[in-house]
Amino acid sequence: MMSGQVESVLGFPDAALATAREATDLAEQLHHPLSLELAMLFKTLLHLERHEPELALRQLAAIELLAAEQRLAFLHSPDVLRGGALLLQDELCDALAVLRAGLQTPLGRGGSRPYGLVWLAQAMALSGDPAAALGLIDEGMRTMEAVGHHQYEPEFYRIRGMALREQKDLAESQAAFAEALRSARGRQMKAYELRAATDLARQWGEQSRREEARELLAPLYGWFTEGFDTADLRKAAVLLAELS
Repeated sequence: MMSGQVESVLGFPDAALATAREATDLAEQLHHPLSLELAMLFKTLLHLERHEPELALRQLAAIELLAAEQRLAFLHSPDVLRGGALLLQDELCDALAVLRAGLQTPLGRGGSRPYGLVWLAQAMALSGDPAAALGLIDEGMRTMEAVGHHQYEPEFYRIRGMALREQKDLAESQAAFAEALRSARGRQMKAYELRAATDLARQWGEQSRREEARELLAPLYGWFTEGFDTADLRKAAVLLAELS
């Protein structure tokens, strides 16, 4: 079931979705509620990764129904998942409230806390409170070290870049985006590398560094062989067209 998550961050979003569907189908055939809950959870996470909030919310509702019927415990804070979907739908105020609530629960304070902090830090940066976002990122980095889970390190650096850009500290923002790129490349996380490269290329484009921006983004975009209908690849394609 986790293989879909791995495929996604490695840069194969369509293969990841196919794997998630296969896992859900198999769990349903086995009539094993816990396996089905896990499969649907990873599918929800994948839809959020692909920026498909409506599909994520639909899957989350199915998990909540299954958990209630089978008396299953949740393995991830549902409010964190719901808050992430709301943020993707540009429901910023609701997203902030739901994410904060989710992070206050036992699940939100556990091993999955870095994931929730990624969403909340991003929401704070977008809401015009970059200082709060930076504080959450620092907490997220400390939590990652404590739990030994570094999957979201590139995203924390990228969101730090977003927050610093909001503070008009363009030099430090660029440094943070560069750290996001370094972290993603070191882990072969092409999905997160593309996000960081897109943000940095956009900043360079705004600074009349269009050629450098194209040289950064174009080869990376060209590496991908699938997933061109996903939000991240569409965003990169639009930016490349603007930089041409």
